[in-house]
Parts: sequence; C-alpha cells; structure tokens
Amino acid sequence: MQLEDYFDFETIETKFGPVERIRIREQRIAIEYVIEAYRNGASADAIVREHYPSLTLEKVYATLTYYLHNRERVDAYIRRNEEVGALHYREWLDEEPSPLLLRLRKLKAEQLGATNVGG
Repeated sequence: MQLEDYFDFETIETKFGPVERIRIREQRIAIEYVIEAYRNGASADAIVREHYPSLTLEKVYATLTYYLHNRERVDAYIRRNEEVGALHYREWLDEEPSPLLLRLRKLKAEQLGATNVGG
C-alpha cells in the first residue's frame, strides 16, 4: 500500500477558482484537521483519543507522514483553502441580509431593550 492510498483527493470548482480537498479515505475527515491538532501539540494517540476517535492510529500516522513528506505542498493546500474560504465569507458579509434575518435582529434588539429597561 502506498501512502496516497490512505486519502481521497478531489478538486472542487468555486467562483473564486479551484480548491483541492484531501480527505482520509473511508472517514471523509479533511487532513488539515488532523494536521491542526498535531501542530497544536497533540500526539498521534491524543488525536485519536481526544479529537477523532473514529480514526485509527494507522490513519493518523499516515496523515502525519504524508504531511511531513509533503510539507510545502500541504501548507500551500491549506493556505489556498483558507484564502478561498475567506473570500466566500467576505462575499457573504457584503450581501444584503434577508428579510427573515432583519426581522430576527429586530426581535432580538427589542428583547434586549426590554431586558435592559427592567434590569
């Protein structure tokens, strides 16, 4: 078995360009989540025990090995996904709120006003 056999690689087209997704096969957990836990100091055992109990230790080690052998490529992959995610988020922030959201905000403001008056 080759290291790449532990993963599913896919490319998703977005309005901001293509993004790649690398997921742990049969789990569909993106490798960046395991890598983030590792970067935050979690051991492979802790990643399984505390973060992703559905993963096997073998799959965590495969993910970490893949990352360590392809660090520049994986870091670029993570940066690109974060950039595209930020673009989508900025676009969402710039959108005009829906009538429902405007109504909910109004109700919340009224409730907060009533709470502050009595308190």
